[in-house]
Amino acid sequence: QVHLVQSGGGLVQPGGSLRLSCVNSGSHDTFAKMSWYRSVPGKRSQWVATMDGAGGVWYSDSVKGRFTISRDDAKGAVYLQMDNLKPEDTAVYQCNMVGGGDYWGQGTQVTVSS
Repeated sequence: QVHLVQSGGGLVQPGGSLRLSCVNSGSHDTFAKMSWYRSVPGKRSQWVATMDGAGGVWYSDSVKGRFTISRDDAKGAVYLQMDNLKPEDTAVYQCNMVGGGDYWGQGTQVTVSS
């Protein structure tokens, strides 16, 4: 059974940093793909970053060079280090894990504002 629990997020000033965590509190084999998405009211969900089981990483152009995705398969966890945050990064961020199913975290708010 998979249950993804997110932590991190909050309010930060422009230029600041935050780290999001997403941990599977249940049991599961290694996930093939772990990703982060974000959404704002009135807009479609936006893909942010993905890391596969071989260590391959991909980022959306809007976060490339500022965000870093990482994973710890022993813990069933995926992380998103967000640096040099901008007001346009304000959104609800959700983790996603794919492996025998498609699983989502509960979402966490990130607000970038002075």
